[in-house]
Amino acid sequence: MNSTKDEVESLLDKLTDECTLEDVQYHFYAVEKIQRGISRVDTEGALSQEEVERKFSKWTTQ
Repeated sequence: MNSTKDEVESLLDKLTDECTLEDVQYHFYAVEKIQRGISRVDTEGALSQEEVERKFSKWTTQ
């Protein structure tokens, strides 16, 4: 598993030289949210596509 420092370096290498601090913050935020989501799926499980479609159809019909 990569260290946090390795992940930061990898992300910074992917950004352009013209990126702003706001761009860097956004990308760090997005990576953290994705990692939290993956961790949550590992601990709590996830819904199947069919379950999502069934729940979504209840929200969109009246």
